[in-house]
Amino acid sequence: MMYAFDSTTIDLCLTLFPWARFRKHKAAVKLHTLLDLRGSIPTFIEITSGDVHDVNALDLLSYEAGAFYIIDKGYIDYSRLYAIEQAKAYFVTRAKENFAFKRVYSNPVNKKRGVICDQLVNLKGHYAAKNYPDKIRRIKYHDDEKDKTFIFLTNNNKLAAVTIADLYKERWKIELFFRWMKQHLRIKAFYGNTSNAVYTQVWIAISIYLLVSIMKKKMNIDKSTYTILQILSVSLFEKIPIRQALQENDKLNIPTQIGNQLIIFE
Repeated sequence: MMYAFDSTTIDLCLTLFPWARFRKHKAAVKLHTLLDLRGSIPTFIEITSGDVHDVNALDLLSYEAGAFYIIDKGYIDYSRLYAIEQAKAYFVTRAKENFAFKRVYSNPVNKKRGVICDQLVNLKGHYAAKNYPDKIRRIKYHDDEKDKTFIFLTNNNKLAAVTIADLYKERWKIELFFRWMKQHLRIKAFYGNTSNAVYTQVWIAISIYLLVSIMKKKMNIDKSTYTILQILSVSLFEKIPIRQALQENDKLNIPTQIGNQLIIFE
């Protein structure tokens, strides 16, 4: 099991949504999402006000033993990372620029595959060492495609260093999920100004996405989720089997012209 955890911000107008004050002249809510990377399906979502720090949302998760949790370096909090370790789960993240450590052991590496070093380290600093008393694996990796060097941290000592780097690349799927959701689901303009109205509309949008994704999987439909949503939106009140509605040559019984509409161009 592989999960990516991140959040996205939905901007709101401060004048219309004063309860969601985020900054001095800005309002927003946040969607904290745990995404199952096997099928880009959210398994956990928490909606909060925009001023809730991302790392605090880690306290809401129940970790699954043996699973990998891929997070950005903005979520680094050693006491929370140690909670993942104690749950017998694994984390993969990037090190911050000020990461202080003491090398304990260096594993042999294959520099031809981009791995510069693979080390077991102890954290330096009183509070860091107290919050995470065990060793952490530190991997320095050069990505030839991006021509950038990354430093990864993980508590998994079994997988190859290149595999850890590949796992972190999978985190990009949650960014794609947020982008798709904002583009294709109705969560930019809201029908009400209260917190209940905003939260309800967001949850409805997420529920629709999940229902369509489950239907697509179980019915083995090869169309994109966006295409399915578009077809269902124009045939919502028609009594027609779903498979028939999704057929490529099916016109959904929609007339090409409305009977009482003037014909301007022949």
